[in-house]
Amino acid sequence: MLWAGAAGTVLLLSVGGCGGGGHGPSSKGKIAFASYRDGNWEIYVMNADGSNQTRLTNNAATDHLPAWSPDGSKIAFASDRDGNWEIYVMNADGTNRTRLTNNAADDLAPAWSPDGTKIAFTSTRDGNGEVYVMNTDGSGQTRLTNSPAADGQPSWSPDGSRMAFISDRDGNDNVYVMDADGSNPTRLTSNLADEWWCAWSPDGSKIAFVSDRDGNDEIYVMSTRWGNEINLSRNPGNDMYPAWSPAGRAMYFTSSRAGDWEIYVMNADGSNQKNLTNSPVTDDKMPAWGPE
Repeated sequence: MLWAGAAGTVLLLSVGGCGGGGHGPSSKGKIAFASYRDGNWEIYVMNADGSNQTRLTNNAATDHLPAWSPDGSKIAFASDRDGNWEIYVMNADGTNRTRLTNNAADDLAPAWSPDGTKIAFTSTRDGNGEVYVMNTDGSGQTRLTNSPAADGQPSWSPDGSRMAFISDRDGNDNVYVMDADGSNPTRLTSNLADEWWCAWSPDGSKIAFVSDRDGNDEIYVMSTRWGNEINLSRNPGNDMYPAWSPAGRAMYFTSSRAGDWEIYVMNADGSNQKNLTNSPVTDDKMPAWGPE
């Protein structure tokens, strides 16, 4: 599960969150991401080619984990500006920031449903991480998982019928899938290493995720039908936070390979990996690709 440590550093304590290739990334659309360039974590947005990097939030607290609404009009994010982690939403230009959750526990990792009517998220209000869902105005907050283990970081299937998520209910962090109402949880990966941050491909055929099975964090992809887990990033640095392009031809991610955290893009087959943020004096993380 994702927690925030000193100075907004994201730590992995228990559970993290959860095709086609051959073509370069589209120049359309916007990328939301978290940056530490202002001395604390803020939400930024940039063009898909890395140009026009613009700050959206301006708060002394930590703002991160942005997630676009399907129509591109809003961005949900997590912030500790009110003393603990809560889910907020704002317009895509950063205006009209509104808190959706209000709980003494931590609420993190928002994920919009494909029809734009729901937001799934991770909450510790039951004493451990569980997956919840709520309406986009914050009403109707409902627990979907109910496990003594830690469950978190949901990712919706494109048709909205299922969610991928991460759980350590079988001893270590693995990728699971369940129906959108929380029923029928099924483990997809089975590895002694830890998996985290899963992301469902736009065509529904694949799930990207992060694993440290090769000694460092790398981005993997697997078929939702056949498994066949493949390492895409293959780099001695740490690679994490995969985010599919709307057409599924490319993937944004975070990497430490240049000595700090930067946003990269690659084709969906792992080829043509390119640094977009190129900011050697600060950290940029957690990309989210908006609708094209």
